[in-house]
Amino acid sequence: MSLSSTPPNPSHKPTPIEDPSVYLDDPNRKLLEIDTDTRQGPALFRWLTLGMEYVIGAILVALIVSVSCNVVGRALFNHSLPWADELARMLFIWLVFIGAAAAFSRYEHIAVDALVRRLPLRLAHMLYMLQHLIITCLMGVMIWGGYQVLARSSGRSAIMDVPLSFISLSLVLCVIFIAVVSIWRMWVSLNVIRHPERER
Repeated sequence: MSLSSTPPNPSHKPTPIEDPSVYLDDPNRKLLEIDTDTRQGPALFRWLTLGMEYVIGAILVALIVSVSCNVVGRALFNHSLPWADELARMLFIWLVFIGAAAAFSRYEHIAVDALVRRLPLRLAHMLYMLQHLIITCLMGVMIWGGYQVLARSSGRSAIMDVPLSFISLSLVLCVIFIAVVSIWRMWVSLNVIRHPERER
């Protein structure tokens, strides 16, 4: 008994794979993005974002070095470096807050945009404006709380003798930057809402 095989149909084309970038880029949001490559957004925000990203890289290197020195000291010389743990904690706090500000600038925080990307431009920017109004209000509360913490931080770290207010400063700088960027985005969204025909 012979098995007959059907020759492949040359006219049949494989189904093209959909480009995943369509789910990552929201065309309604383009005006609100800060992109250093295409010079999108105010120059001050672009330079601050680039600066923060270089600082993040430097902090990450310093964090790896300090933790590695402590691990090597314990494993090979049976002697830990007391300042390494404290330095790593401080660097990690700064890394988190500077990273949060840079990610906000790049619009890289996690968001559910399944609805807003399907709305007309004007309605989408109404939601963007509401979103950034809420963010600005929350950042205002955090600025006030951070100022209270800074005003009351009179102590110093146990080993490195670093002022504790220096650690809290990372929070204040982060939320100030986010608040200012949110206000700028609200202004852009307001202009789109008032004159959507200019952006078509």
